[in-house]
Amino acid sequence: MVGGTAGSFTGLLLTVAILRRGIVLQLWWIFQAAVTLEYSGVTRQGTMTIILRVDKLVKDYPGVRAVDDVSFCIESGSCFGLLGPNGAGKTTTLEIIEGVGRPTSGTVLYKGQPISRRFREEAGFLFQTTALQEFLTVRETLELFYKLYERTVPLQQIIETCALSELLQRDNRKLSGGQRQRLLLGIALINDPQIVFLDEPTTGMDPQARQNFWKLIDFIKQQRKTIVLTTHYMEEAQQLCDVIAIMDQGRIIAKDTPEQLLKEHFDDILLQIPQASFPFAVAEMKAHGIQEPCSVNGGMVDLHTRDVHKTILNLNRLDVDLSQLVVRNRNLEDLFLKLTGKELRA
Repeated sequence: MVGGTAGSFTGLLLTVAILRRGIVLQLWWIFQAAVTLEYSGVTRQGTMTIILRVDKLVKDYPGVRAVDDVSFCIESGSCFGLLGPNGAGKTTTLEIIEGVGRPTSGTVLYKGQPISRRFREEAGFLFQTTALQEFLTVRETLELFYKLYERTVPLQQIIETCALSELLQRDNRKLSGGQRQRLLLGIALINDPQIVFLDEPTTGMDPQARQNFWKLIDFIKQQRKTIVLTTHYMEEAQQLCDVIAIMDQGRIIAKDTPEQLLKEHFDDILLQIPQASFPFAVAEMKAHGIQEPCSVNGGMVDLHTRDVHKTILNLNRLDVDLSQLVVRNRNLEDLFLKLTGKELRA
């Protein structure tokens, strides 16, 4: 009886020890998972996975503050647009993020860690101005950059993605603007980057080349790569970007999705009519019963209305020629002008 009791007690101790060991193992596994997440740089904010975090960035030059307390986060797999007039500070901000310049203060974190070799290995760059080696063909240029990275994707994949097959034997000096940008994009993708910086990628392209380049960027987005885009083309930003930040005088003055920003700042529709279409002076509009706010820009009268049908009926009643009437929603160009008072020009 005593032996049986002792055996039962020993079994109980063994069971407790096993349970305790199991708990310890579970805690160890949880710890290891946390370490793995920390090492991989996964940073979560709500339901978002943040790949890049900029916090209180400041850059001073003698007599001027180029970047003034800039903070934002970029979600993994998104296209983030940084817009601003010349001198707004966006180029300086990008240079700091890319590791080209140093901030006066503030931090930049990539996957939760300061910018380091890991960032440089996992990032791709298409700068606004890039010098290519002369007297090399497109294929030789790709092969040159291919040898610079430990981690790469097959060159044939880059060639197909960027539509370079017919250009492989062409000298770099004989490439058109659009062809050159496709080659530079291919170079930016050679190391299979997780984040790609595109600085004014379509500047100087004709409309067809620009549309084709947008398709390439859309393809990159479908691969869940993160894109940081600067552009002077509002249509480009509205089509490609999931989130935009507008900078002016070194500060971010607006940041959200294009749709939300337009909804926040505008509640009207724009009617545009040539000034010559009115049988009376614009200054006499209110006397004729047109109460909508209006302005004259380049010979066009802009009418701001919340009821398009009612406004058009009123204009028709007043014998206004509507044959050249344009009705449009507000766009990012309108938003940019409202917030900065400046046109966004290259």
